[in-house]
Amino acid sequence: MLYGVGLGPGDPELLTVKAVNILKESVKVFVPGEMAADLVRPYVTEEPEILEFPMIYDKEKLNEIWTKNAQQVAEYAKKGTVAFCLIGDPNFFSTFTHLKKVMAEVAPDVKTATVPGISSITSCVSQMGVAVESSFEVHDGSDIGYMIHLKARKPREIMNKFKKQGYEDFIFAERLFSDREIIIKEQDKIPEEGNYFSIMYAKKMNQNNGEE
Repeated sequence: MLYGVGLGPGDPELLTVKAVNILKESVKVFVPGEMAADLVRPYVTEEPEILEFPMIYDKEKLNEIWTKNAQQVAEYAKKGTVAFCLIGDPNFFSTFTHLKKVMAEVAPDVKTATVPGISSITSCVSQMGVAVESSFEVHDGSDIGYMIHLKARKPREIMNKFKKQGYEDFIFAERLFSDREIIIKEQDKIPEEGNYFSIMYAKKMNQNNGEE
């Protein structure tokens, strides 16, 4: 089993309890850099292994490196719990997203899951001493391909509005991480009414984010 573990924005006190538990259970811990290694060292008995992911543009060389790294991680993940730990959250602008895609090709029998981390997107306002009290956008310079609608009290109405903007893939959720959690991926089953703790996720179909 392979877990993508979010370590938060860089403060060692901002790791979640679940992240720490996965680290302690793992037979092997991989990280993409020294900063992540520093954050996990207090919670592991063996030195975390740093995998290199160079910022180069040679696609053939990049594919070779990603494949080698995925094969190395898979070797351990086939035997027990393995953690690939990174700064932030493993599902937002993350190395783990691409690693999971390559893993599905080189070791399709390895199951994967993620442990969310406190991301820079939500934590930056704490350090800045400000707050966000209305809708906002997050950019890395690329085109917008996703939408997350909080407090989705009218999910079907929201879905129909997003469809007019080019979104085609939708997931509706209520009370995430609770014992009353609901996640609906079939569009025809998305209800008319949601509650305060409802979220609608939408994706344009030309996006590829490593979902299986």
